[in-house]
Amino acid sequence: MKKFEKVLLVSDFDGTLNDDNGAPHQSVYEAVKYFCDNGGLFTLSSGRTYQAMKHYDTVRLFNAPALLCNGSVAYDFAKKEFAFFDGIDKDAVDFIRDIHNKFPDASIEMYAHDATFAINLTEKTERHFTSQSIPFKAIEDPSDADAPWGKVMIGCTHETTAEIQRYIAANYADPVFLPTTGSFIEVLKKGVNKGTALLKLADCLSVPHDRAYSIGDGYNDVDMLVAAKAGFVPCNGSQEALRVADYVVRSNNDGAVTHAIEILDSIY
Repeated sequence: MKKFEKVLLVSDFDGTLNDDNGAPHQSVYEAVKYFCDNGGLFTLSSGRTYQAMKHYDTVRLFNAPALLCNGSVAYDFAKKEFAFFDGIDKDAVDFIRDIHNKFPDASIEMYAHDATFAINLTEKTERHFTSQSIPFKAIEDPSDADAPWGKVMIGCTHETTAEIQRYIAANYADPVFLPTTGSFIEVLKKGVNKGTALLKLADCLSVPHDRAYSIGDGYNDVDMLVAAKAGFVPCNGSQEALRVADYVVRSNNDGAVTHAIEILDSIY
């Protein structure tokens, strides 16, 4: 039996696997290779979509399905297939129509398996797609979009973000939502997050939950850090993540993932 056999390490992408220049620290490549060569399973968990992530060279580091859309999607880049897709079903059409009618200036993005749709295509939303080389189709009504959706993104202004969040919280129990980059609100299927995805992926890979680890730096990583056997957090991570850390590791600019693998090396 190899040293890290049936050990899963899932890493956040930006601010964790990547340094501040948008690429992994050089030591990470060697550390991940060592981990995988010795039986370990390594992948990422990110808010990014399959449509965007497939363009990144970083996918060559993964030997397990990547968790995308903050946990609703698991995609195996080696096999070019979905391991699971816990998306929002068509029963959310009325929810999306309501948001569109209540906040007509907001754009709404819907990410299906292999297609992306947009209602009220704004310059900001179009740039959101084109900057990540994501093809899209502009539509008038959510019923015109393929489903299920890994996530729905509501693009708005910084001023209306809180107003839309309050409206959703007051009127809808399902799906859940979280703010992303300030002027976007991300909507997921209720009960789906990076933590539930970590454990579901472990089950798919026949990895015991007490051998599933995670590393992340942001508020949206907290569920994953708590669900893991142990959660690693870069020393320059958010306060939300640092509060639940089992191990505080080197910064993302100094090989945070490398440090996590060094700790796992001492454990196993």
